[in-house]
Amino acid sequence: MAYLGSMCGRITITHPNQALASLFGAVSGNDLPGVPNFNVCPTNPVATVTSEGGQRRLRAMRWGFVPAWYKALNDGPLIINARADTVATKPAFRNAIRERRCIVPVSGFYEWSEGENGARLPWYITRADGQPMALAAVWQRWGEMDTVAIVSTEAGPGMAAIHHREPVVLEQADWPLWLGEAGHGAAVLMKASAEGVMSPPFRVGVEVNSNRAFGAQLIRPAAAQDARPSPPSPKGTGLAAQGDLA
Repeated sequence: MAYLGSMCGRITITHPNQALASLFGAVSGNDLPGVPNFNVCPTNPVATVTSEGGQRRLRAMRWGFVPAWYKALNDGPLIINARADTVATKPAFRNAIRERRCIVPVSGFYEWSEGENGARLPWYITRADGQPMALAAVWQRWGEMDTVAIVSTEAGPGMAAIHHREPVVLEQADWPLWLGEAGHGAAVLMKASAEGVMSPPFRVGVEVNSNRAFGAQLIRPAAAQDARPSPPSPKGTGLAAQGDLA
């Protein structure tokens, strides 16, 4: 199946679910995926934060947004990201961005640059303060399944050397606005993180290039000799290379 996205094609989720529920002031569901997971891939379940009727909930959704008109899960490309610049106008997302915004808490994400002879070189990015990243996202119910896509924007100074886009990372003070608890105007939040919010990206081993790889060793810094090449700009070689939603 083709992936349709613009960046951030793998994530890590290592914080305990109960700790996330406490951090977000959410009621925890009983269907949450197990943690830690150092290689969360598209179609995997992820924990999400929603706010409905004044109550926040931490609940599982499938990573891979399924538009309402899909007759089957494979009716079209697997949509893992939504571009901030078009999310309000694209038919797949225009209702979701107004009515079904959510947060995907992650520990970090991987992105790829291109090395010699087209080699895919993985990098790992977290918050500089060690707290979970609150990624802006939109969701859609498809049949009995809730599905989610992460919102991306133009890369800021912390990411531009590796890739031209980055996920929208929400600061805690902005969670109520994104979740619809503080009225309208959430569009202003769809921007790159300020300098210093993200840790400097560091190279990790190529083992994570496989979606079957698992374990904490995936986020260990690569050996010095493997991490020498500086990341190119602006081209990235993650899922973005396969296109964006038209």
